[in-house]
Amino acid sequence: MSALAAQRTYRKDPLDGFKRYTGGWNLKDHHYWASVGFTAAPVLVIAAMWFLCFGVWLLVMVCCSCSRRQPDKQKSAAAYQFSLILLVIFGIASIIGGIVLYAGQGRFHKTTSRALEYVVNQADLTVEKLKDVSDNIAQAKQVGVDKVFLPPSVQTDIDQIEAKNDSSTNALAGQTVENSEDMRHLLDSVRLALISTAAVMLSLTLIGFLLSVIRMPFLVYILVIVGWLLVSGSFILSGTFLVLHNVAGDTCVAMGEWVQYPSAHTALDEILPVMDDVTVQATKQLSKEVTYQLVEVVNQVITNVSNLNFSPNFPTMYLNQSGPPVPILCNPFHSDLTDRACSSGEVDLNNATEVWRGFVCQASATGICMTTGRLTPSFYDQMSAAVNVSYGLYNDTPYLIDRQDCTFVRQTFREIHEKYCPGLQQYSKWVYVGLVIVSTSVMLSLMLSLLCIDGSTTGMSIRRNLMSTNILSETAGCVDR
Repeated sequence: MSALAAQRTYRKDPLDGFKRYTGGWNLKDHHYWASVGFTAAPVLVIAAMWFLCFGVWLLVMVCCSCSRRQPDKQKSAAAYQFSLILLVIFGIASIIGGIVLYAGQGRFHKTTSRALEYVVNQADLTVEKLKDVSDNIAQAKQVGVDKVFLPPSVQTDIDQIEAKNDSSTNALAGQTVENSEDMRHLLDSVRLALISTAAVMLSLTLIGFLLSVIRMPFLVYILVIVGWLLVSGSFILSGTFLVLHNVAGDTCVAMGEWVQYPSAHTALDEILPVMDDVTVQATKQLSKEVTYQLVEVVNQVITNVSNLNFSPNFPTMYLNQSGPPVPILCNPFHSDLTDRACSSGEVDLNNATEVWRGFVCQASATGICMTTGRLTPSFYDQMSAAVNVSYGLYNDTPYLIDRQDCTFVRQTFREIHEKYCPGLQQYSKWVYVGLVIVSTSVMLSLMLSLLCIDGSTTGMSIRRNLMSTNILSETAGCVDR
């Protein structure tokens, strides 16, 4: 299997002693996932440090809040006001991050869904076209003109290739459906998680600010504990989406490299499964063989029956033929199945039925021409059926060649790489950046909320002490008077 995007995926692999991964883009390789997952290590370290350090700090503040010395009143008030200002700034940052996150996830989901739909449609088109080829080949067995049918050897080949085509198309359709359903479920789950994260984080920031302003310490502590856990989860989600962003980038690079240097049996077969080369080659050759043989059957009847004037003494050949001879059908292939140009006087597959219509006579119930003509309606219908099947198979040949030389797959991946990949990489980066901004802003907001509550509590305590001192002073003054 060829290694795609080998340079981009040259990352440290924690499952292999942190050696560099050299297997290229491959969604089925656990070493690939380990190496790309390691790119999220810095974000996950931040999440772990936040969870541990803030948890310890929160515990210390709760346990030691009663034993702290009360700071100077002016210093406490200034710190409180400064903390509120910072809370407003971080709240605005959270809103901006939430907007970036929401816009990014919407566009990322839309772009990814369109790319997935395009791939599914291309796979469905492949399945449908291959079934058409199989149907045309199968119909060729039933086509005959004047009881002349395809040779037995060709009919045996048709039976064998039908079984192979049915197996290949069923496997292709089944794998495409499975891959698309898994991808859709993943995209829907990611979108729900991102929207929920944006809504919860913004609500957390707003509620925390309001509780800090109206000075409700107990509720702030509860909110901080909940936010502590949510921010940890948000950082983990940021790391997860960073991995998804890198996987999307790896996939796009792999597609770009494959378009330039197409090769068989790569990891991209998981995105757009292809038929094996042996089956495609056999189907292509059989299509040419059937087309050649059907044209020969038609021309044999035209030459040996329709264009000869038999006497009534030959009842099997006598049709009361008369008039100008019927032009023979152009065979697009030589006997060795190489391409052949039409000769003068031959009719092409695409207009043969129209030309032959002028040679059809009115026939009696016994099949004898009663007017000028060399083809009875029955003969004409049989020849038309043979032409239709031949024309269908001949037109299917370029399609099969595209499958064999990877033209179809190259076109599909080129479309994805040029049309969808820029948006995927850009919008996945928006989501990642939005998550980091929201997580960081809410993290700092939670820390400041604790400082605001601590400062406001201290300030209220100082004010209560000062009021008590004033009351005692006034009372003493009254006594003196």
